[in-house]
Amino acid sequence: MSDDASAGEPRAHTVRLELVDEPGELLRALEPIADNGGNLLSVFHERGSLTPRGRIPVEVDLECPPDRFDAIVSGLREAGVNVMQAGAERYSEEVTVLLVGHVVETDLSETLSSIESSADASVVDVSLSAPGGTADESSARLRLAAETGATGEALTAIRDVADRKDLRVVEPLAELEGSA
Repeated sequence: MSDDASAGEPRAHTVRLELVDEPGELLRALEPIADNGGNLLSVFHERGSLTPRGRIPVEVDLECPPDRFDAIVSGLREAGVNVMQAGAERYSEEVTVLLVGHVVETDLSETLSSIESSADASVVDVSLSAPGGTADESSARLRLAAETGATGEALTAIRDVADRKDLRVVEPLAELEGSA
């Protein structure tokens, strides 16, 4: 009986969204959460920031029974909201790096999978630039979310994959990450 009772207890979830910069978009994104039984805990609307796709990033913390979470995510997608990440795991540190070289030719998908499997981090955004075509050198900007204290491990994983694939890594300066 205790298993059945605990299965329906509300849990905290974090959903990362991208919204078009138009009036009413935030409200439109929050409606599917309420309509599917979610309780808002916090909304972090990064109005001054833009994603590589030119949209506004929004992080929503909500609480709901586990069996309603999938319906909330589906409701968001059905409403036309771009869901970048959805899950119960909460990553509290982010790091952005640039990979330069034959990023496309060395299999970008495998690169991302290797990084995620080697570190306690998740690739939350990728922006690719290949002005000379996919056979020429290209660059990929990766934004990773890591658990508290795991950013170093994530950077080590990126360096290892880059070394194996002969890519260059442009890392953020540690003293600049906490400022601005």
